[in-house]
Amino acid sequence: MHIEPGVVDGAKLLLGTATGVASVGIVAKLAVDHVKQNGNLLALTGRSAAASAMVLGFFEFLPHPPVGVSEVHLILGTTLFLILGAVPTAIGLIFGLVAQSFLFSPTDIPQLGMNLTTLILPVLAMAALAQRIIPADTPYIEVTYGQAAKLSAVFQGGIVAWVAFWVFYGQGFTAETFANAGAFASVYIIVVLLEPIVDLGALALAKTFRRFEKTGLPHGRLYQPA
Repeated sequence: MHIEPGVVDGAKLLLGTATGVASVGIVAKLAVDHVKQNGNLLALTGRSAAASAMVLGFFEFLPHPPVGVSEVHLILGTTLFLILGAVPTAIGLIFGLVAQSFLFSPTDIPQLGMNLTTLILPVLAMAALAQRIIPADTPYIEVTYGQAAKLSAVFQGGIVAWVAFWVFYGQGFTAETFANAGAFASVYIIVVLLEPIVDLGALALAKTFRRFEKTGLPHGRLYQPA
């Protein structure tokens, strides 16, 4: 989901900066609201730190082959969401992506706003979908493959849609851009099928090691109904 250098350049980069700042601002507002409602800044900080470390690890250590105009990453956004919650996941994506850009891939810095937008907004869309398809009396450890697949489809589909937008915005509607965007989207279908399996494996471990709940690290909805 990294937008490669040169795909969008010049003054067009300003739109990515604007959407990136707006996306981070939305997450900041949600974080403030979360603390006001739950009154537990320490728990939010711990979950966000865990998410940030895992996101950075996913970026650096999991395979991320270049396909078309971007790279295909197994970010495991739905797994993080189900275990840690929406706000910590979004914060983790922000800090993980910023750290990855500044520490390991400085060439990604000009595209940082676009990359932040590409990840954050799909997480928020996935969280909204979860409220609709997962009953309030169902803890996340009881999520089915079908439900996880729908969440993954929204998250990964959102990433593909934003990557396509940046490509067409930067390079125009040409046969080459259509081919590159299509190649990228086709590979992400594999991710959509694979990610729910990882989700269910992580949830099965959480169910087996129920004492994990006592650490305070997982989101309350993991083990308890809403």
